[in-house]
Amino acid sequence: MTPGRILVCDPSSQARRALQVVLRTAGYKAQTAATGKEALLWVDRDRPQAVILEVDLPDMSGIDVCRRLRQRGQMPILVVSRIDSETVKIEALKAGADDYITKPFSAGELLARLAARLRAAPSGLRIETDGLIIDLATQQVTRAGQAVHLTATEFALLRVLATSAGTVTHRSLATQVWGPARGDVSGRMRTHIQNLRAKIDPANGISVIRTEVGIGYSFVRGLPTSAEIRRSASAPTHLY
Repeated sequence: MTPGRILVCDPSSQARRALQVVLRTAGYKAQTAATGKEALLWVDRDRPQAVILEVDLPDMSGIDVCRRLRQRGQMPILVVSRIDSETVKIEALKAGADDYITKPFSAGELLARLAARLRAAPSGLRIETDGLIIDLATQQVTRAGQAVHLTATEFALLRVLATSAGTVTHRSLATQVWGPARGDVSGRMRTHIQNLRAKIDPANGISVIRTEVGIGYSFVRGLPTSAEIRRSASAPTHLY
């Protein structure tokens, strides 16, 4: 795999500089962030190949940052932290971290663990249905060969629905996209779903996201084509 862009999130300027040097020496392009919010903005804008994250952050819980990063895609997340606590390690791994390294550590160990996680990262997981292609690894979506530009929230909603069997309840969808600690997001969810449909639905007007009234949403595969719809409309209707 060709080395790509790695995001380093650490409140310590000394740690950021040291990790940046190690990564650049190994051929990676390194970006840095000092806070959780800054890291999330970088991920939304530049889609790094992997994230190196300190969980002890000044502005928000590093565990929550890890959870939000995982909602944004399947990029490897390596926690590199001064906190040597079994409880924190378990929480980070449950939140979506792929590895947990306690400071201090050697540059060789970090690079070896990073390379291993990058090799294991999904590279070709795709969902295709009637001209809509969702690449879960690269977070790219195309409709009839044309790129569809989704926000991070829209892609997170689409990913959950497209990878789930059957109906996803409102509560489950909200928890997987916004986290369990968020309040009522039903109005926000409806708006995002509406915007998502406008971007990904085919020209024949049949949505790939079906509303299950009072329950939630489901992702529809194998939609009929426009020609099939016209044939069905012109065919005789038999009542039994």
